[in-house]
Amino acid sequence: MRAAPIALPALLLFAAAAAPAATVFIHDATVHTMTSAGVLAHADLLIRDGQVAELGPHLAPPADAQLIEAAGRAVTPGLFGGIGRLGLEEIGLEPSADDYALKGSGMRPEFDVSLAFNPDSVVLGVSRLGGVTFAQLAPSSESGGTLISGQGALVRLDGEVAAPRALFIEAGGDANALSGGSRAAQFMLLSQALTEVREPKRLLANDQRLLTPAGRASLAAYLGGPRPVVFDVTRAADIRAVIAFGKREHLAVAVRGAAEAWRLAPELAAAGVAVILDPLDDLPESFDKVGATLENAALLERAGVKIVFSFNDPEPHNIRKLRQGAGVAVAHGLPAEAALAALTRNPAELFGVADRNGSIEPGHVADLVLWSGDPLEVTTLADAVFVQGVAQSLRSRQTELRDRYLPKLRAHAAR
Repeated sequence: MRAAPIALPALLLFAAAAAPAATVFIHDATVHTMTSAGVLAHADLLIRDGQVAELGPHLAPPADAQLIEAAGRAVTPGLFGGIGRLGLEEIGLEPSADDYALKGSGMRPEFDVSLAFNPDSVVLGVSRLGGVTFAQLAPSSESGGTLISGQGALVRLDGEVAAPRALFIEAGGDANALSGGSRAAQFMLLSQALTEVREPKRLLANDQRLLTPAGRASLAAYLGGPRPVVFDVTRAADIRAVIAFGKREHLAVAVRGAAEAWRLAPELAAAGVAVILDPLDDLPESFDKVGATLENAALLERAGVKIVFSFNDPEPHNIRKLRQGAGVAVAHGLPAEAALAALTRNPAELFGVADRNGSIEPGHVADLVLWSGDPLEVTTLADAVFVQGVAQSLRSRQTELRDRYLPKLRAHAAR
């Protein structure tokens, strides 16, 4: 006996009550699994106990399942919101709600910015409306600090902080002010820090040490991999230096920003270095970005480099627009499934949560989105969002303000 369909608004009212994961059956969907199974047309998907229990054609819905008729609409894994300040920044001009940087305190790799994450931030609801279900927190040195900005965790947009951590390092021309005005000094200082970790008996006098004992212990966790060490770097020469540094020091490096990464595509692929790039980066804003091009993603993917999309601006309010940037990359030669991978599977693999995020397959956590149309089309909306199998409310502070004031404005205009 077939389960009775449930309207999406009713399902999302259920989600708004913060109920536990329900049994949900999505019928006749185009499922982008982001696995070797590829795209499954006319597929059914059963969510039970927070996981993808079954996936395939012509499945029988359980009697207790809430039924969603997809009618061929796309289902993808939940999207990555990039690297930035989600839940760490509310309004840029209000410093009491900006918790993303440690200023003027020396080299402190033990600084973990995720401890300041606010799961009640209004930005989370706005981002979920765009199909974003996970993002990577990162500290910043842009307002002063040191080369090693600190650590950040991956967070899910139901408010959960994941266990894996990543280390973030500033490098290149933008970091010269943090290293005495020289790019060469950046690697000199970083090498000294690693020496302090590997050979503590050779520690210098206290006034010359770069790291605290806690800093040495934190940095030691990244030696030899697999935890990612993300270098914020842009020009080709600096990226080449990071590749060599990572190989020499046995670090699992990735490069972020990397506007000129396409120039080193074969070297990056050979070294297994992932590139985190802004798909809209196309202007030579500095001498470090003379080679910026919208074809960066396509050229890297063609060479076999793992790419991840993230806006260069870490401000969190517009991360839902990252899929629009992915669509621009597709318009400049990147295959559509590769663009989706850069928003789903690739970041999940890079940041150590591929068992829970980034793909749709039986046994995995149900972290997925049902779309109204092409996921990379700017006019497409998320019709349903599930995080760890729980349907998320598609309401936010912005929708509440719209519903409160728009009728009054229309009534006033009609007078």
